[in-house]
Amino acid sequence: MTVSHLSSVQLQELREELQQQLERRSRQLLGLQAEAEGGTGADAQYQELMVNLAAADRAIAELSQALERVKDGTYGRCSDCEAEIPYERLKIRPLAKLCITCQRRYEAA
Repeated sequence: MTVSHLSSVQLQELREELQQQLERRSRQLLGLQAEAEGGTGADAQYQELMVNLAAADRAIAELSQALERVKDGTYGRCSDCEAEIPYERLKIRPLAKLCITCQRRYEAA
């Protein structure tokens, strides 16, 4: 288990934010699924609904993975170089898996 550079208060705050986002997205997914049950695959509105369902599902997966990283002690470390991701970055982007340097490198590729 990696020792976190984040204080217990910071980690708890970020965990709560991730949990709240997960709950919001889960409610959104349930609503979209209920809406999809009555639709057909022909119209553009249904296609947009399918895109939104996929996006909500992906967000739930990312949030669950972030909460798992909190639990196993790897949250807040870059998944490429293992550098510490500053609290300020995590506060703005709680799902950040890359430090700024690796993120820029990834975006430039």
